[in-house]
Amino acid sequence: MTTLRRMIELTIKKADLAELASIARSRTEPAGRVERARILLAYRKDPSFYAVGQALGLHAQTVQRCIERAKAEGALAALDERPRPGKEPTITVEAKTWVVALACRKAKELGYPHEVWTTRLLARHAREHGPAQGHTCLSGLVQGTVCKILDAQEVKPHKVRYYLERRDPEFKAKMAQVLCVYRKVNILKKAAAAATKKNKKPSEAVTVISYDEKPGIQAIATTAPDLPPEPGVHPTFTREFEYKRHGTVSLLAGIDLITGKVHALVKDRHRSREFIDFLKLVDAAYPTHTAIRLILDNHSAHISKETKAWLATRPAGRFEFTFTPKHGSWLNLVEGFFSKLVRSVLRHIRVASKQELKDRIMAAMDHFNQNPVVYTWSYRLEKAA
Repeated sequence: MTTLRRMIELTIKKADLAELASIARSRTEPAGRVERARILLAYRKDPSFYAVGQALGLHAQTVQRCIERAKAEGALAALDERPRPGKEPTITVEAKTWVVALACRKAKELGYPHEVWTTRLLARHAREHGPAQGHTCLSGLVQGTVCKILDAQEVKPHKVRYYLERRDPEFKAKMAQVLCVYRKVNILKKAAAAATKKNKKPSEAVTVISYDEKPGIQAIATTAPDLPPEPGVHPTFTREFEYKRHGTVSLLAGIDLITGKVHALVKDRHRSREFIDFLKLVDAAYPTHTAIRLILDNHSAHISKETKAWLATRPAGRFEFTFTPKHGSWLNLVEGFFSKLVRSVLRHIRVASKQELKDRIMAAMDHFNQNPVVYTWSYRLEKAA
């Protein structure tokens, strides 16, 4: 006697069909979801468990279970794995909370020499002290489980991120002053561009210079020649690990925010007398009627008696200082130039003497001045008073 072929009537919405077709073609979806999507699409064309199984290389019962679940739960819901019973968790919620609270403290507070936790150290501490705190389930805690507990709460006690504390009670007011200077710079640049467009000489009444020092630039020498890249052997320059120190130098630099020109000196130190040497350099670089506005930080050399005495010898209005807030030197545009200098010139630099380092830094300043970059500050500028 011939038995009738069993068939389940399955209706799939148009929106679900498009989603199923996308999943069936996907190379990034889990294999189980892709397989079930293909089953549903194939069954819609040919409603036969056996035919679909033959076409996809599956058992007919596998196809049947998928279709029955899609009928009961919906096509897209049938793609996901059903939750499995698994093993009952042995670590209690209270014990996990204790581990997370432990991770939120510094390891050194508990007598360890470590500044921050490692997951292996945290697991060992939990095994040794957890049972005494009433968490006997932690007696066999392993590093991998610690990682899972911390990941669930998005706690990473082995990492350190930095933030900037605002230590100046007048931070906002001083920041507004600096931003106002940057706004004036934008006005001056537009005026200079308009004058150039009309073939007129830009005004030299005012210039603005962003100034700072970069101390501690190391003069390091190699003890053996660097090996150049060699195709098929090593792709990079290769350097002997050992090196020789020749001391350090300080770069005193300021960028003209209107023209992009860099004014710079390289000295052994950065005291008041070196700062005055920089001011003399800038003083000689501009016409006597030009007002020179400097944006700079609160270094003691900038407000020393020696500096004030020299400034008193200059004509009234020749120099004007705008100080960034304390612990707020990031507001100074020259910091971006220093970052560029480190990445393009100072990184990996090796010299035979301190004088060579000075010469190469000054050569870099000449190189930058061949094609000056006009730096523009935009962060929070619209909030400037």
